[in-house]
Amino acid sequence: MMPVTLLGLSSPRILTLLMNSVSYLASPLLRDALISRAEHLLENANPFHYNNPRRVVQFLRNTKHSHRPLLEKCNKLILHNISNLDVKNISIITGLYQSLQFNNCDFRLAVKQRLTELIDSSTDHFSFTMLFVTLAPMASQEIRDRLEDTALLMANELSARQAVAIAETLGETQSRNLSLMNEIASVIQRNLHLYTSVEVTRIAQALFLMQYQNPQLFTKLRNILDDFLQRAVSAHEVIILNRVMAILPNTRINEGAISRLEAMVTQCNLRNLNTVAWTIGKWVRNDPSYRHNTPSRYVRLLQRLNLFAHERLRTADRLDLLLEELKYMSGDWFEEMLLEETMSTLERMTGQVNCTNVAELAVFLTRTNYLCPPLMERIASVAVKDIDKMHHSMIYDMLLPFSVLNYDPEQADELYDACIQRFIPHISSFDPHWLVLLAYTLSVADCFPEEMSREIFSIDFLRKLDTQLETLADSLNIRTRMGLMQLNRAVCLECPGIQVPWFHERYCQGLQKKRKSTVSPVQQQIHKMLGEVLGGINCVRVAVVTPYSYTIDFECTLDKHLQPLAYSRLSTLQIPDRGQVHWGESPVETISDGLPPGAHRVAVDFLNSKSFCKNTPHMKGEAMMKKRHLEILGYRVVQIPHFEWNSMELSTPDAWKEYLRKNIFKELSS
Repeated sequence: MMPVTLLGLSSPRILTLLMNSVSYLASPLLRDALISRAEHLLENANPFHYNNPRRVVQFLRNTKHSHRPLLEKCNKLILHNISNLDVKNISIITGLYQSLQFNNCDFRLAVKQRLTELIDSSTDHFSFTMLFVTLAPMASQEIRDRLEDTALLMANELSARQAVAIAETLGETQSRNLSLMNEIASVIQRNLHLYTSVEVTRIAQALFLMQYQNPQLFTKLRNILDDFLQRAVSAHEVIILNRVMAILPNTRINEGAISRLEAMVTQCNLRNLNTVAWTIGKWVRNDPSYRHNTPSRYVRLLQRLNLFAHERLRTADRLDLLLEELKYMSGDWFEEMLLEETMSTLERMTGQVNCTNVAELAVFLTRTNYLCPPLMERIASVAVKDIDKMHHSMIYDMLLPFSVLNYDPEQADELYDACIQRFIPHISSFDPHWLVLLAYTLSVADCFPEEMSREIFSIDFLRKLDTQLETLADSLNIRTRMGLMQLNRAVCLECPGIQVPWFHERYCQGLQKKRKSTVSPVQQQIHKMLGEVLGGINCVRVAVVTPYSYTIDFECTLDKHLQPLAYSRLSTLQIPDRGQVHWGESPVETISDGLPPGAHRVAVDFLNSKSFCKNTPHMKGEAMMKKRHLEILGYRVVQIPHFEWNSMELSTPDAWKEYLRKNIFKELSS
């Protein structure tokens, strides 16, 4: 029940000021009561008072609680005032959104336009620095060059902290403006005595991302970091300083640093322990004494990490706290030493999975590529039961492991029906790139909501998507474009009745020209064996590009009597240097063109470990979808799992050839 005093608050300004004054002390119960009251008051608030929604967003950031309905309400009010916002306010709001991982296409486009308008008036160093930091990551290359030119003119007059902010943005945008880098580095170097330990770590990381080369500056940074390390008292500070020192060139770690880390292990959460393990890995690789064996001082520390991490998992009893610690866990140490124990712990907490944490758990399972049926079944059960309590933006994260890991729960039909019914009414509110990724995730699971497909492949949507892509980070831009191509292909092949045209041929040709893939020794071996099984190397084509631009490792053709047919041109595996295959351009054609009656094309693909779940030989969704699509195109598909080809059972040339013969001919002969 909401406290009576909150019910009496009718002023959005007073409420939002109160929210921020108590944000760091608020209990979950008080936090939820304040959020509920804010939702009510903002409903009828003056739309021109943008400070009220800004303070609400700040409260959500301070409490680390991303309440989507309230965030969207605040965002709507902020967008209403975007033309009145100055650089400072836009910079603050953008930073708050980033902290909450709240991405909104309309906000980014509006901010990009507004900040571009403010470039000429942002002449003082303070406002220009904020403009540069906020606009450069989402700006076109032309605007980015303009900003960098202005920054170069101002660089020598920037303050110590402004220079750090510019350096971090140059690293984020992967700038190659050496003149600007040198000027910013010069400002940083003459102000090194002013920086705190946190700021020095930010500087080192920014220079590392910029791939900046300055031995003298790195030597000074290393000495300053070492000095901070000697005086550091908190475990977190010691860990971060060691991690950053490990990425600097020519850093030698002394026994004192190792001893301090060893003493602080018991103060660490899982995320900190993972950071320490990563740091040890860097030390080991950089230590000349590691040529023959791992020094005992590293082994001792790793053993201590392992013991304490396992003990922390065994004693964990709250799922929400554990998921928070696991949020950014990755790397060899975690996967090799902790993943199994982590899954056992999560499975023990299955009863705590609910509508508020189900999406976070799903993301973790997807990221680790670990198939755990009890947890997957629990996610499906919670989703079917409580779908109306979940925000529609959670659907993508929640469905991801089922699609990626190719797992159908017992309630598969109910799960997909419930999720589709939940997000379809809100389809127009999804960011374009998010809707594309959600649709592709569904397509991998062989699910194609027609309303969604028609929305995505409409001219208006594609135009909006194209505009939004300009504001996204390069990695997300590439991922979205690839997702749209793969979705386009899936809809064309599996839902021809929707009549979506295939419009990615030129895009795929561009990818083929840029592609430089390496051929493994196993693939060379398979190619040789196929030639022997089929009666000649000219009966095998290599790296074939199919209609709709799938690439298959090998292709052969068998007539109606199961006799291999030779291709007109000899197919050789072109590996001129460094093991790189130069993929040929195959014409897009129907694969049955030119085939004698009763003949079949056979696609042979070698599947490495990336095509399977981490803990079981269970094929993942994308490999299954490729097989499905190749069969629609008319291929007989032979997939060779790496664990079968490399097994003890297949350890002789005769065994390999018999394996190929059996798999190529068995379906056609039955």
